[in-house]
Amino acid sequence: MQTATIAIPFLQTAKAYFELTKPRITASVVASMAIGFFLASGGSVDYSTLFNALFGTWMIAGGTAAHNQYLERDLDKLMVRTSRRPLPMLRIEPIHALFFSLAMIFSGLVYLILSVNAVAGLVSLATSFIYLSFYTPLKRITFANVPIGAVAGALPPVGGWAAVSGDLSHPGMWLLFGFIFFWQIPHVVSIAWILKDDYEKAGFRMLPKNDTTGYDTAMYSITSLIMLLPVGFGMYMIGLTSVWGLIVVTAISLGFLFTGFRFLMERNKETGRGLMFASLGYLPAVWIVLFADYMLK
Repeated sequence: MQTATIAIPFLQTAKAYFELTKPRITASVVASMAIGFFLASGGSVDYSTLFNALFGTWMIAGGTAAHNQYLERDLDKLMVRTSRRPLPMLRIEPIHALFFSLAMIFSGLVYLILSVNAVAGLVSLATSFIYLSFYTPLKRITFANVPIGAVAGALPPVGGWAAVSGDLSHPGMWLLFGFIFFWQIPHVVSIAWILKDDYEKAGFRMLPKNDTTGYDTAMYSITSLIMLLPVGFGMYMIGLTSVWGLIVVTAISLGFLFTGFRFLMERNKETGRGLMFASLGYLPAVWIVLFADYMLK
């Protein structure tokens, strides 16, 4: 009985720390890094380096997510969508979250530098730095936080490519960057449009200033969605996708664009949800197509 009594609090605490790493977002970061790694590898994948890159990236991404929650712990209490996170619910002490998050970030950095290469490590560190030092504080100041956050979110495939090549010069890594950057803006603003009352409680400026009609929000989304089309074509032009890959990625991008036009024409929560759900499916679908195309070469 004593062992069981000890085990239950331990499991609850472990679960809380796991939640602190935002596992779904962290998994998306790791998947994006892996796509960059595979495409940079050509026909020869070094699986030992891949594992090290995945693990190091997971540590930095998880630590960054945890530190973001530490910094925003008082604001998270004010929002329905975040009020049940570990820190607002007092399932983890703030000082413990601080040390945990910093330990993950710096351990991940050292691990990547020693087991992969310094460029990959520094790209991951840049992701964390931009996210925590610019995106997080600017969320309460200006809508500019959205494109700045998109820069941080778009760096993982660059890091994955750098894990193979050791440099930042190949256009392929920056096209992958473009996919995530232009995807993330409609993804974020669609969520903010649906939950704008919740965001306003915490003082977050996730929508264009004074955009009561949603027109500016929709135009930012449409502009980004249109830009996904030349990014996909660029992947074909430099030989990273086949004709069928280009056709499928273009079709997926056009479907995403359609939901953006629907939101522009009818700016309400229903069309906002349509754009949000399309954004949730877009990036995984594109990664699957690119990976399948890579495997079939």
